[in-house]
Amino acid sequence: MKQKESTQHPVRTVKTKTLVKRALKQGFKSKPAKGYKYLKDLNPGDRWITESGTTGILIEINSNAKVIIQNVPSIKDSIWTKCERQGFLGTKTIASTTEVKEIGNVKDGLDTLSSK
Repeated sequence: MKQKESTQHPVRTVKTKTLVKRALKQGFKSKPAKGYKYLKDLNPGDRWITESGTTGILIEINSNAKVIIQNVPSIKDSIWTKCERQGFLGTKTIASTTEVKEIGNVKDGLDTLSSK
């Protein structure tokens, strides 16, 4: 006689089911790393720097962030021509959930934090 192939279904306890239901109702919430903020939490005109050293100014926030990229230190002068470097700088649209450190505000003279 042939034996039936048995498939074992994972047993989920009531506790697991309630935890899953709660998590789905509450949704996913994330926080930036310690010492960082999301671009969406800054004000227009604020200067910022990313972990990789890219600096810029926030222009406006919608679903994404419109920024002016001022410096990208990861671009090597010997590798990139001047024309190619210019493609990385200027007005760009990036994610509003980009983690950045606030440097200051353009209107305040670039040396004070707008959140103070």
